[in-house]
Amino acid sequence: MKTSNSNVLILTTVIGKKDQDTARSSETQYAALSGRKLAYRSIGSGSPIILSNRFRGTLDTWDPLFLDTLSKNYRVITFDYTGIGYSTGTLPTDVISVANDIKDLASYLKLEKTAVLGWSWGGLIAQAAALQYPELITHAVIIGSVPVGQRIVDIGPAFLQAAVKPLNDFDDEIILFYEPKSQKSIDAAKISYERISKRLDVSKIPSTMEVFQLYFQAGAAAAEDKEGLREKLKKTAIPILVISGDNDISAAVENWFPLLRELPTVQIIILPYAGHAPQHQEPILTVGYINTFLMQ
Repeated sequence: MKTSNSNVLILTTVIGKKDQDTARSSETQYAALSGRKLAYRSIGSGSPIILSNRFRGTLDTWDPLFLDTLSKNYRVITFDYTGIGYSTGTLPTDVISVANDIKDLASYLKLEKTAVLGWSWGGLIAQAAALQYPELITHAVIIGSVPVGQRIVDIGPAFLQAAVKPLNDFDDEIILFYEPKSQKSIDAAKISYERISKRLDVSKIPSTMEVFQLYFQAGAAAAEDKEGLREKLKKTAIPILVISGDNDISAAVENWFPLLRELPTVQIIILPYAGHAPQHQEPILTVGYINTFLMQ
């Protein structure tokens, strides 16, 4: 895709921001909460948006260009779940309990209202937070994720095989997050991978099956949905934006289709020739969609 003049302007503005206000150099801070410390980073100013991460994601694994571009208009707050990355404690095994991290962090930061953005596994957490705490959450952005409840399209075997390797290399990243059949997607992956590597402590990335099982149990509980979150999704007044790649082998966008006429506040955007991380492949385009949505 050719870079438009407006995109050049955005890039120039992001690069020119003060060092202390960028994703690459922002300070890791800690919220001392009951029984654990949550690691978080905050950049930008304005209305807050709290980002909940993917399976095995840490503070370091977000694309800094995506965060910096989003922070032009919002206060962007990233954090590590309880027991993950730079945080202490043990990751809970149900999404509602994990969503307490968002509520507790918002309370610690004295946020009366906030938007949430969840990627992949974090999309389930963002949904749980929005549905459990409607007085706190104003908007929810769900990227590369499925609705709570049962899937109609399962996770692809290739994704599962790569996802549980103790350490992922670039070839794994292509399978996990991009469209291997698209050179455009692969080229974007290389650039994003390089951006992320500038501030990446691989020792903080969960790498044991013991921790993986905690994620899996929470995912299974979200699919079983004993708390009825799927029904709440049909009744919520909170605006929800879903952004998906057209070839997401982890969270196929087709999982949303049976609910299309039942979700009064959900909008869906599908990016072509993209996989599980459309916000890393097309960070500026994706932020543009998010900005428009959050103005509602």
